[in-house]
Amino acid sequence: MEITRRTVLTGAAILGAAAAIGVPSPATAATPGAQGESANNPKTVERWGMHEIVLRGPDKGNPYVDVTLAAVYQGAGQTITVPGFYDGDGTFRVRFSPPQTGEWTWAVDSNQPALRQTGRLTVVEPSAGNHGPVLVVPNGYHFVYADGSPYRQIGTTSYSWALQSDEKCEVTLDTLSTSPFNKIRMLVFPNVPAEATDPFIRTGPGLKDWDPTRIDPAYFRRYESRIQRLLELGIQADVVLYQPYDTARGYSDMTREHDERYVRYMAARFGAYRNVWWSMANEYDGIKTKKLDDWDHLFQVLQSADPHNRLRSIHNKNIYYDHRKPWITHASVQSAGAALDGLRAHFHRQFALKPVIFDEVAYEGNISERWGQLSGEQMTHRFWNAFVGGTYCGHGETLNPEQKPSISWLGQGGTLNGNSAPRLAFLKQIMEDGPAPGINALQPDWDYDIAGVDNQYYVKYFGEDTPTEWAAILPSGAGRSYKVDIIDTWNMTVTPAGVFNMAKVPRGAQDPARPSIGLPGKQWIAVRFTQA
Repeated sequence: MEITRRTVLTGAAILGAAAAIGVPSPATAATPGAQGESANNPKTVERWGMHEIVLRGPDKGNPYVDVTLAAVYQGAGQTITVPGFYDGDGTFRVRFSPPQTGEWTWAVDSNQPALRQTGRLTVVEPSAGNHGPVLVVPNGYHFVYADGSPYRQIGTTSYSWALQSDEKCEVTLDTLSTSPFNKIRMLVFPNVPAEATDPFIRTGPGLKDWDPTRIDPAYFRRYESRIQRLLELGIQADVVLYQPYDTARGYSDMTREHDERYVRYMAARFGAYRNVWWSMANEYDGIKTKKLDDWDHLFQVLQSADPHNRLRSIHNKNIYYDHRKPWITHASVQSAGAALDGLRAHFHRQFALKPVIFDEVAYEGNISERWGQLSGEQMTHRFWNAFVGGTYCGHGETLNPEQKPSISWLGQGGTLNGNSAPRLAFLKQIMEDGPAPGINALQPDWDYDIAGVDNQYYVKYFGEDTPTEWAAILPSGAGRSYKVDIIDTWNMTVTPAGVFNMAKVPRGAQDPARPSIGLPGKQWIAVRFTQA
């Protein structure tokens, strides 16, 4: 299965909004006066890769505000308008991730004549490992890469890891390279001690002495390099645009005009990276300078400014956002209780009518705050409940000797010290061995407490219960045979229990010769049925 996206926008719609700003990138550029295939402009790029046009223009005044810039790409029957940005020192960039192979043309328009250029581009098949961006399955509750490959989310949170020293970031990336995590939530503005703290040009010594009309390109180049490294590891970067923890500096408290410019800049700078997701805010309702109307407005600004249409969500503190709104692609939920059983998780999905990720269910840790005290067993338990509820879960860790969350994995990255990560890797393998794109709660209104795909695949998870026997009644599957495994989700073992031949019974399907399955009488056990 291959899933594609078509984006057709008018040039004026984005050109007027594309305030020039910027940062360097993995591609090269077009020189003024060149017609496409110069030594500085890549003439070939792979599908879902990045084509970058680099231009020299004015560096006087404030090009971030004064210069408008966008390129119109045409190819594969599509016209896509891509905003550009200013990258400092008279350098301007436009970044495009082509959704289809074939021959494309591009034309840059600007209110500065020196930036108006044209060129051609050949888009070739993607290289190994390039599956395209992650999308939502049409009218579904799961995710898939653009080439049709399934994407099973096992995410983590490390708020300010990308803003730490280069040495600390290398440790974090090394940890991620051997972890099960394929998505990481990361703030743009720091919430804990960090090396990079000034996304805007400073105007004085005070914490609030900065100019919201002048982005500091060096800050975003640095952040961007972390996105690129995650891409190389095959990890999605869930970029969190706002947060309520920086009131001393006030980056999340800008006026609407400055917010709009910042959001458009983020879309222009990072949107072409195929591993980028957008999270509008972490604990959005904790930002007291913004109302619901402001968030709705900023989502619409982001949606119109991002021709690549990356996934979009917003994370709550106490007040749920209405995830059914058209600019939301999936629900990002904070709830310590939502993943305590599969049925609760399923009900969240029924409300959102979209995929649900419980990005915060509290964290594995040892700090005094109750949100950072989960055991490894409790964290793993929440992931399994989310799984059998047809939803997804998020990890975080606050374990550290000083019991300070700011220097834990959650705050600054580094190394993982908890017990859940290996068990989440085991769960990830269970997910990958199962049906694509994912499983769902089956007949939950009839209290089956079983997930899977009718007639194909079933999972029963017992969690904290310790049964020694289970009457194996499935909601469907009569006339079919299934290989049954007993899974110890904590000790990470799979024990075959034989083949069951299911016949119709009043409540569903059961093997008349083997109506029950013996179980080990301990916690964290699951039973899996796959077609024999």
